[in-house]
Amino acid sequence: MTKPESKLAILAVGGNSLILDEKHKTVQDQYDAAEQTCVHIAGLIKRGYRMVVTHGNGPQVGFILRRSELSRHELHEVPLDSCGADSQGAIGYQIQRAMHNVTRDWPSPPMVATVVTQVLVDKNDPSFQKPSKPIGSFMKEDDAKSHRAKDGWAVVEDAGRGWRRVVGSPRPKQILELVAIKRLLEAGIVVVAVGGGGIPVVLKDDGTLIGADAVIDKDLATSLLAAELKADLLIISTAVEKVCLNYKKPSQQDLDTITLAEARKRLAEGHFAPGSMKPKIEAVIEFLEHGGAEAIITDPPHLVDAVEGRTGTRIVA
Repeated sequence: MTKPESKLAILAVGGNSLILDEKHKTVQDQYDAAEQTCVHIAGLIKRGYRMVVTHGNGPQVGFILRRSELSRHELHEVPLDSCGADSQGAIGYQIQRAMHNVTRDWPSPPMVATVVTQVLVDKNDPSFQKPSKPIGSFMKEDDAKSHRAKDGWAVVEDAGRGWRRVVGSPRPKQILELVAIKRLLEAGIVVVAVGGGGIPVVLKDDGTLIGADAVIDKDLATSLLAAELKADLLIISTAVEKVCLNYKKPSQQDLDTITLAEARKRLAEGHFAPGSMKPKIEAVIEFLEHGGAEAIITDPPHLVDAVEGRTGTRIVA
């Protein structure tokens, strides 16, 4: 068990990292991918870090929605907030089982617990008025317009491939299970939390909470969690070993260590693609602006090497 005074690292694992390619989508395939990632997470724990693991869930929520659509002639459809909760539990279970299996021979294996996490968003967030985040499967135009009329969905045509539902992506404001996460960390437990950016909920005027049809960016939610926990290190795991300028161009340049000021400058210059590296850089900037000391962006196989300074991109305040 790690000591409470050891350094705290918050690690964001991409949802797509659980699905290696189109031929490996089954639940067993996802578990196998999770186990490979947990080998590298275990390497960080072995080096003394306390850990909170967050994760994406975009593909998994898409699968749940598709199953719901296909079975609607017999069963009720599953609302988006419940899809998020379902995926948090399922992916958390995979990580818990995988961590047990990869550390089972340790003298004192770490205990892992998943917190199904609600994240408060502003009911007046502008993204609710201009939803743009695609979710679920492609639909025919008639089905899309039927959902718009009957269910109030926002739908858009996607480059000739069909129609898709779109929802808002509001900014995370508060992690409602923060105290529970802190208590688990104090007990030396590795925590899986804020899966998929958290389940977005809004506060009604009477003080009750309701789920929102929205998707929170998981890197921004992870950044908020890291700031509120006063983490020593934010790690964002992605598909590349290092952040690059001019990505996939002849002039591509790997970034080793950059400052917060440099990160802001490169972001403003448009070097990072929306929906790809841009939200990760924005999340790092927010963490550092709220008192964080350093962040790392790298891929899962290089987590330990990056933390020990041998690779990855390190961003410092």
